[in-house]
Amino acid sequence: MITRMLFSRMDNSPLVLFRIFFGLLLALECFGALVTGWVRRVLVEPEFTFSFIGFEWLQPLPGPGMYAYFVLMGLLGIAIALGYRYRLSMLLFTLLWTGVYLMQKSSYNNHYYLLVLISGIMCFLPANAARSLDVLRNPGLRRDSMYAYVKWVIVAQLVIVYTYAAIAKLYPGWFRLDFLQVLMERKADYPLIGELLQQQWVHRSIALFGIAFDFLVIPLLLWRRTRWWAFGASVFFHLFNSIVLQIGIFPYLSLAFTVFFFDPETIRRRFFPNKPRPEATPFVVPPHAGRILVVLAAYFAIQLALPLRHHLIEGDVLWTEEGHRLSWRMMLRNRQGSIRFTVRDKETGGTQLIKLDDFLTRGQIRRVAAYPDFIWQFAQRLRRHYAAFGKDVAVYANGSVSINRQPFAPLIDPEVDLAAETWDHLRHHRWILPPPTTMESANYRDGGPPADTLEDSTIKR
Repeated sequence: MITRMLFSRMDNSPLVLFRIFFGLLLALECFGALVTGWVRRVLVEPEFTFSFIGFEWLQPLPGPGMYAYFVLMGLLGIAIALGYRYRLSMLLFTLLWTGVYLMQKSSYNNHYYLLVLISGIMCFLPANAARSLDVLRNPGLRRDSMYAYVKWVIVAQLVIVYTYAAIAKLYPGWFRLDFLQVLMERKADYPLIGELLQQQWVHRSIALFGIAFDFLVIPLLLWRRTRWWAFGASVFFHLFNSIVLQIGIFPYLSLAFTVFFFDPETIRRRFFPNKPRPEATPFVVPPHAGRILVVLAAYFAIQLALPLRHHLIEGDVLWTEEGHRLSWRMMLRNRQGSIRFTVRDKETGGTQLIKLDDFLTRGQIRRVAAYPDFIWQFAQRLRRHYAAFGKDVAVYANGSVSINRQPFAPLIDPEVDLAAETWDHLRHHRWILPPPTTMESANYRDGGPPADTLEDSTIKR
């Protein structure tokens, strides 16, 4: 039964339409990153970037290189939308975007990771089989149908994203509205809706609707009787996120995915009225079906396992951040931190307090102050910096963190030489101090954060 569901033929209009939407959104994301100054702030101005651990060698191109890099990606997005040399364009975009994703995490967003996954999947899908320049160049490529597994791969990926996002919200802080109150405070100056967004009943409505939407939207889109209601809720939800949260193309990408839930005949009539209806053909299992099933099983096993890995790591992921990324833990917490780094020369015993502004941009300082992996990476950076001058140093950090505006608590063991520590993606690091017993107690040791607390993106010195 599963084989028939996955390998029956269906109209490929949803895939073709999604390719057009997807390519345009990729172009908007890349050109928008240039216009808004994101590329300059995140990739050009910093002396170095905090790449994913293990990819430290992956750094931005020098000079105007990253501007050209994003222009190229934007042009590839247009080529994807037009279906021009689709396979090559899609492959190149996937490689380039994955490079951007891995080379910096100071500006982290879950939809960056989703773009990596969807771009990789799209490399293997026949999205240029109709309404493409490739078909105009080579009519032999034209197809009006596709295997149904193409649709179900996208649907399965979305089920994972939304379900894990909903499960992650099932923690007390979400229902206490801690994060939402912090988040909406920053929207108080919005025209018309700013004051409304400060109301507690609005926060509670957002909290309940957010969980319900994440859990239910995919099943309701799949069921014909509720599809249009679910689509209407999706439009409201994602436009609200776009206007209020300003999170780039992600809301519109999420709406673009809905083409896979509507009847292909409806998509074809409304968007491609001149496209022929695919001819009915008898069901035949393709010779490569077994290999496809093995690849899909392996891929989705990884996707199901990655968001669960924090359960294998000692400690609360909300505090330690160990296992947070690649887990669809979206819109859960606001972290504010303060940090002091001290370098000790092992030969002379002399110590030096590090001035972060000498090494980092303001955006990087905010991350280093609040996230353990950034703290460890910066300690390694300091070790290498002093080694270049022939000095063997130990690096110590004294930092505190506040999550969702709770009182500050010590995060890092100030007695541990972080320069001598190694990083393990699958174990807890003992130099990350345990959280307060309830993450709410105000009786934290040291009486609160150091004087250089980073709060609401403002450096207080």
